[in-house]
Amino acid sequence: MNSRDPGETAWVLDPILEIPHVRAAVLLTRDGLISGFSAALAQDSAERVAAIISTVQGACRTAAAAFADLEAAQLRQVVIESDHGYILVAPTAHGTCVAAYGDPEVRLDLLGHRVHSQVARLGEKAMAAAPRGGDGGHPV
Repeated sequence: MNSRDPGETAWVLDPILEIPHVRAAVLLTRDGLISGFSAALAQDSAERVAAIISTVQGACRTAAAAFADLEAAQLRQVVIESDHGYILVAPTAHGTCVAAYGDPEVRLDLLGHRVHSQVARLGEKAMAAAPRGGDGGHPV
């Protein structure tokens, strides 16, 4: 199983999709826009998943802050378990998010490790990207 986009996002999603029992994965922005998704999802399903995951993350950030009696909280991951399997969501520091879905037989520890490894690679790539513009990163 591979991602639909063989260019920009395949390097992020394909290693996750290689895990046995992983059925789908999505790369999205914090505000719910799709950056890439696996071939197991139709475009409209991927868009719906991205919108839902964005909303779930917002609710989980709010809940984490409320339980800690703080104004804000940063998420490390969200895990949803259902009778159909698991959804693991891991945000990056630069505003994107990786979400993966595995059936009930998926090894959750392996899925978590691989998703977080890919999130770290996304962060490294974002940090290594050349600044935009010609004057030290300020737009021209």
